[in-house]
Amino acid sequence: MEILFCSSNPNKTKEIQHKVGDYIHIKNLLDVGFKGDIPETASTFEGNALLKAQFGFEHYGRACFSDDSGLEVEALNNEPGVYSARYAGEPKSDERNMDKLLSNLNGIENRKACFKTVLIYLDATGEKHTFEGKVEGTIIDNKRGEQGFGYDPIFVPNGFDKTFAEMNMEEKSRLSHRAIAVQKFVTFLNSNKK
Repeated sequence: MEILFCSSNPNKTKEIQHKVGDYIHIKNLLDVGFKGDIPETASTFEGNALLKAQFGFEHYGRACFSDDSGLEVEALNNEPGVYSARYAGEPKSDERNMDKLLSNLNGIENRKACFKTVLIYLDATGEKHTFEGKVEGTIIDNKRGEQGFGYDPIFVPNGFDKTFAEMNMEEKSRLSHRAIAVQKFVTFLNSNKK
């Protein structure tokens, strides 16, 4: 089974392919020759995920899915939220985003945060299915770890002492927000195998 992932992010693609296993082959937008950006103009994770999935379905006419994820920091009124990827402006930069977040949290004791993912799947008929994942944690003062991407080096999930960037793919894929949403998606696909 092949499904189009409406993303050009090879890191996300690898993470999701690892989670879904061999019977589903994930192709992303780069694999089908699309090199642009799909505008993410919605004010919610679900809205942005739907915009991207609809783009894929309309342009490629096949079952596809997309996700929108972000970090919400309690003390910053849930910033950066839907603006997580471009928090420090264009061009996108994980380093500048983390630096801006740490600067905005300077002197603030409350470091509670959560990563959220909303995954939207449009099946071959265009019917919409929504899956969500969330993981609570803490923002630390200094970047740690070489794995992962985005805000992973400054996010420690509750119950752990390592950042997402210090975890290997196996560890992270068991508990990340994206892993939770993707696992719900995989369970749905498995229960609907023909």
